[in-house]
Amino acid sequence: MAPPMKPDLTPYLNQTVRVVVDRPLGSVHPRHADLVYPVNYGEVPGTLGGDGHPTDAYLLGWDMPVREVRGMVTAVIVREDDREDKLVVVLHGTRPTDEEIMKAVWFQERYFRVRLVR
Repeated sequence: MAPPMKPDLTPYLNQTVRVVVDRPLGSVHPRHADLVYPVNYGEVPGTLGGDGHPTDAYLLGWDMPVREVRGMVTAVIVREDDREDKLVVVLHGTRPTDEEIMKAVWFQERYFRVRLVR
């Protein structure tokens, strides 16, 4: 049986989403003690990512740990060699550059071949 197709996350661009944070800023990855999250990271309830779980999102612009936020999707990180793409969610009224986004998420995305879609 073929694996399910990876969902297209581009319809979320410029949309407001709710993100429930499961890895707050400064937390340690549960399986990799050397990986500390420099941004809040969570999932968008009611969505379905390529791994069968809710779609993951990086939160940029929140400078303290948060539990849940609403923000605007400014970009999609497409992983060419993985089943899970990621949303980049920002505070309304902000628009980081591509370079700022990649610098913020590089701690985790450096392990994949990625491209940014805006």
